[in-house]
Amino acid sequence: MSTSATGASRRFPSVNALTAPLVERLAADAEALRLAVTNENGARMIDAGANVRGSIEAGRRIAEICLGGLGTVTIAPTGPIASWPYSVIVHSADPVIACLGSQYAGWSLADEDGGSDFFALGSGPGRAVAVVEHLYEELGYRDTATKTALVLEGAGGPPASVIAKVAEATGLSAGDLTFIYAPTQSLAGATQVVARVLEVALHKAHTVGFDLHKILDGIGSAPLSPQHPDFIKAMGRTNDAIIYGGRVQLFVEADDSEARQLAEQVPSTNSKDHGAPFAEIFSRVNGDFYKIDGALFSPAEVIVTSVTTGKSFRGGKLMPELVEASFA
Repeated sequence: MSTSATGASRRFPSVNALTAPLVERLAADAEALRLAVTNENGARMIDAGANVRGSIEAGRRIAEICLGGLGTVTIAPTGPIASWPYSVIVHSADPVIACLGSQYAGWSLADEDGGSDFFALGSGPGRAVAVVEHLYEELGYRDTATKTALVLEGAGGPPASVIAKVAEATGLSAGDLTFIYAPTQSLAGATQVVARVLEVALHKAHTVGFDLHKILDGIGSAPLSPQHPDFIKAMGRTNDAIIYGGRVQLFVEADDSEARQLAEQVPSTNSKDHGAPFAEIFSRVNGDFYKIDGALFSPAEVIVTSVTTGKSFRGGKLMPELVEASFA
């Protein structure tokens, strides 16, 4: 049992208890998945695509670790974009904790003391132990663990100063930490990024002020983007998979007006930057990620079903032509 961030006794699933066997299985299957497991500065490192080839299956498993063991990720030959039929399908019966309490890349980790240019955003169950983000106060969630893991989107593991920072924040020793990393250009990296299709919908729901406690269930899919060795093109493809090819359905305990409004507010079509491949938008802002309208980072199409009334509402639209332009 985990407790709320305010200390009240509430029953929550423990994302660390659920992911512990998933992390161990990933490490045990390293050879079959083309991963490398090492020990650096006392912490376990799992390279899933920086200096090794990695695999789509590794990315699928990493995505389930990111979801705190509260979601399933599958690769299936069915999806919203006919010309790219293999899709990443994500489902969670506890999408708020799975996506925002674990998967969301919300922990900023920089080598502030070591002098290197290392920077990465941390995802996964370790965030719920450290609770350094204000978001956890809103979620009312905090987890405990004797061991934990973080997933980093990058070309290398963290330096000693960052490991020490994570150890201090989680109250654990370096030996109790596992860092899993893969760049966007890799098979595993691209897969786990596209598997955030449901998470970005939850993040947008939070941004527009929807009561997260009313979100009961969620499922999303987006086309599996082909890997590309160039970082900008790889980043563009993974974003375009969601922004123009992602579809999400949320089940909410809300009246029709709330459900309709959520369906209208969440999709990427609300962004002023919508309508061009992501790599083109990135170039337009001279590589300054923070100049891109945040409303763009959402699924293309959203269905919101009210379990209170049984009615469903739709917002946004798929744009297969932009997915095709990006992937091809």
